[in-house]
Amino acid sequence: MFVVLGSSGNTGKGVADTLLSQNKKVRVVVRDIAKGQAWKDAGADVSIADVEDGAALERAFTGAEGAYVLLPPNFSSTQVRVDNNRRTSTIAAAIDAAGVPHVVFLSSIGTQQADGTGPVLGLRDAEATFTRSRAAATFVRAAYFMENWGGALFAVAQGTLPSFLLANKAIPLVATRDIGVAAARLLVEGGRGKRIIELAGPREYSPRDVAATLSRIVGKPIAVQEAPEEAMAQALASTGMNAEWVRLFTELTHGLNTGIVVWEGGHPLWRGETDIEAVLSALLGK
Repeated sequence: MFVVLGSSGNTGKGVADTLLSQNKKVRVVVRDIAKGQAWKDAGADVSIADVEDGAALERAFTGAEGAYVLLPPNFSSTQVRVDNNRRTSTIAAAIDAAGVPHVVFLSSIGTQQADGTGPVLGLRDAEATFTRSRAAATFVRAAYFMENWGGALFAVAQGTLPSFLLANKAIPLVATRDIGVAAARLLVEGGRGKRIIELAGPREYSPRDVAATLSRIVGKPIAVQEAPEEAMAQALASTGMNAEWVRLFTELTHGLNTGIVVWEGGHPLWRGETDIEAVLSALLGK
């Protein structure tokens, strides 16, 4: 039996769906019982627990052959790294108490860096915590999500693609569905010791590549509207994002633009099969 945290999100849903399609026994962990009904209908067990509730997590993890774990973002937090460290410690303690032999943890490209990576620093801390746990741990260091481009698609109707990323700089991207498939595979394979997998899509993409793909999808020219990094903080703040998250996302973008947020190397690099055209088409409802 495999336990999946974050089944309400894209990657957790992908893990659970993949395992269920392989007739594996799955227990999803949700905070809201209403979100569990669809999983029950799909054949999964459902456990109700919050990532802050160690006792409930221990019950959810009991009997598991492996667990998929992530840290869902808490956009109300004003001390993100501190809060994530507390949540990670709670999850790791519950896993150890339940005797789970193997954890697959969703991490990120750039986790090897000690600074300059924004929200990725919390994942660096989490890797260290799970490294100290008794369970075997596989860290899936995923590339920048293709789905992150969804926030810029509002401007496609006007023929533009706004971006704070450098227009001509190609970076690794990955579809969340490929994260789900890879994590499910790793859970089924099991784990021994600590292992890192770097996970990307079929190839690297620049914002200009994304715009060209959008042009093919919508049938009209789409131009990249490259904005300076200095304008990013004000743009994010105008959406109601708090100062801590503004700082983190601004730092992450700078890290992607300047080559700080890159692969560590020396680990297996897996490539998913989903091209960005499929992801963008779905986001646009095409």
